[in-house]
Amino acid sequence: MLSAQSVPVVRATLPVVGASLNTITELFYRRLFEERPELLRNLFNRTNQATGAQREALAGSVAAFATLLVERPDERPDTVLSRIAHKHVSLGITADQYPLVGRHLLGAVAEVLGEAVTPEIGAAWEEVYWLMANALIAIEARLYAEAGVESGDVWRRMEIAERHQESADAVSLILRRPDGRPTAPFRPGQYVSVRVELPDGAHQIRQYSLSTAPDHRTWRITVKREDAAEATVPAGEVSSWLHAHAEVGDVLDVSLPSGDLVLPAAETPLFLASAGIGITPMLSMLDHLALTSSPRPVTVVHADRTPGDHIHRAEQADLVTRLADAELHLWYENDAHRSAASNVLAGRATLDHLTPAPDTTAYLCGPLPFMRAVRGELLTKGLHPSAIHYEVFGPDLWR
Repeated sequence: MLSAQSVPVVRATLPVVGASLNTITELFYRRLFEERPELLRNLFNRTNQATGAQREALAGSVAAFATLLVERPDERPDTVLSRIAHKHVSLGITADQYPLVGRHLLGAVAEVLGEAVTPEIGAAWEEVYWLMANALIAIEARLYAEAGVESGDVWRRMEIAERHQESADAVSLILRRPDGRPTAPFRPGQYVSVRVELPDGAHQIRQYSLSTAPDHRTWRITVKREDAAEATVPAGEVSSWLHAHAEVGDVLDVSLPSGDLVLPAAETPLFLASAGIGITPMLSMLDHLALTSSPRPVTVVHADRTPGDHIHRAEQADLVTRLADAELHLWYENDAHRSAASNVLAGRATLDHLTPAPDTTAYLCGPLPFMRAVRGELLTKGLHPSAIHYEVFGPDLWR
């Protein structure tokens, strides 16, 4: 909890600090990389730095955490920080890195706001940072302990056993341990980080969902090649490298599984909605449900540009048919008539003809506009906000 003397200070200054957070986080990263340039080359996502997505996500997280401290002091911060902690663990972040971040972040606050940052205000926001940092450190320590590894010891060598071209811009890689032993366990919906060395010598890291159930001796990831969208959005460095260079027999650096978008143990109805490459964590969940002969009702919704862009289309349909009480609904923006399936509609996904049960748990993955639209419809149909979960590929800009 925020101390009694800091609560009114943070509450009074939150609008000013919040309004300047994007400027503060931009300066923070500049200061950080000037002192430690290797962090940009070998840890932080250079594409997200170039687009500004990472600093926007950081600003949103700090604002959400500070608001929680002053507006809902009795609420634990785990729900706000869980997604960040899982991402940190997938990168091998350790507690000794937080003082460096705190020094530059608080230094950026002081530099941007200038004389407005009195000693009292500076102390209050330092307290906010360390409450957030220590909460993350605690969650991450628990995740490392649950995985049975020392903090930061998450990287393993994995061999590419198979490579399959799923579409023009998506390839799946089957990964196995070089020693032939079973892969580490994970929960359906989780992801791994992949670290590759690029031509300039930098080591860049990206996260990819595990797209099969944990009951197999191998892992599978499906990588969509991210092409340059415009001058300010460069092509994906790691996805492009994997498409061009990853071959059967190659060995990759892959992290232990992480992620908090996982199936609940309860047998309540499920609603799995995805678009594009967002299908991957849903496939893991469906595969697990099929392998365990789950009787729970499952509604599967998927949207894509065309049937040809719909990766793992036949596999998704097969998994749904293997479940006792499941239905699949598909939408294609273009060429829907080319699909012979009877459950296909043309245009953007809508839930107009669907009525989920009140106790349904929903999982969403795909572009933010898609997830916002589906979430809004689910709320109007009576689902509680706490029953709707989502996964964002990249910085979480939803918050």
